[in-house]
Amino acid sequence: MTVEVELYGKPDCGLCDKARALLAALAGRYPHRLTEIDITADEGLFRRYWDIIPVIRIGGRVTLQAPIEAEPLAAALAEAGKS
Repeated sequence: MTVEVELYGKPDCGLCDKARALLAALAGRYPHRLTEIDITADEGLFRRYWDIIPVIRIGGRVTLQAPIEAEPLAAALAEAGKS
């Protein structure tokens, strides 16, 4: 089962780059389809997320926010894959 994952971030964001790399590293064990959302393209998203990016939504739920670490991300992907 492929899980839908959304990564909210912005350009030139080191924490966002790390989250993207973690997702890529986990893709083999936890298949997912990644959609990246640039919060600078939407004023409402920017106001909502600017101070907590990256934010990862897995299966439509806000699951994690900065800082993103491998173990909680893997656990969230595993749980979403069971649904």
